[in-house]
Amino acid sequence: MAPLEVIGAGVSRSGTDSLRTALNMLGYNTHHMRSMFECDRKPEVFEEAYLHPEKPVDWDELYEGFSAAVDCPTISFLDRLFDYYPNVKVILTKRDPDSWYKSVLNTIYNFHDKLPENPKDYAIRNRKMTKTIFLQGAFMDLQKFKDEPEVMKARYEAHNAWVLENVPADRLLVLDLRDGITWEKICPFLGKPIPNEPYPHVNDTKTMKVEFPKVIAYLAENNTASHTAANPQSTLV
Repeated sequence: MAPLEVIGAGVSRSGTDSLRTALNMLGYNTHHMRSMFECDRKPEVFEEAYLHPEKPVDWDELYEGFSAAVDCPTISFLDRLFDYYPNVKVILTKRDPDSWYKSVLNTIYNFHDKLPENPKDYAIRNRKMTKTIFLQGAFMDLQKFKDEPEVMKARYEAHNAWVLENVPADRLLVLDLRDGITWEKICPFLGKPIPNEPYPHVNDTKTMKVEFPKVIAYLAENNTASHTAANPQSTLV
């Protein structure tokens, strides 16, 4: 079974879906929170791993079929994944903390808890997992998230600082949305040729608000459409 080759260490709403799209364009198959809603990918195992870090986890099984991983739930297990995949390359996407907090508040803060009236079972487990692990349980108390922005921004910055302190420089690429993200920055790091298409920019706040109802519809138990047909352009985180 092939190990993960690339991990995106950036917190959700820091360009992670654009990075997912870019990595797929470069030939990777990239795990993302979007992947967790395609089908049952054992969210309870991720939750259990977060609550009981002393217990072993078969990461190869959880990431079976994927060669890269970004976004939630991956970002809650970076220390363990770096140990398990010692040759993995790491891309940290980041943005201004005020901009990041505003983006979260305007999108996944409002969306993550919503499900259709008759949700698929794994959608319920996904929601529970996300509330437990995202940014140290930031969504367990939604009022606190809204009332204490400086606490949440401090958690965000601490996450990025941990990555910078713990990933060897030769395995780490830092991309700041304020500076712009281009193929010329990513491809040499990954040893990939530069595509003839522009670097993707997807899932901004406006798009996410428009497309989110498609996610909800897909998660209904009686929805028989294929994921390709539904293919919502946003995700819950």
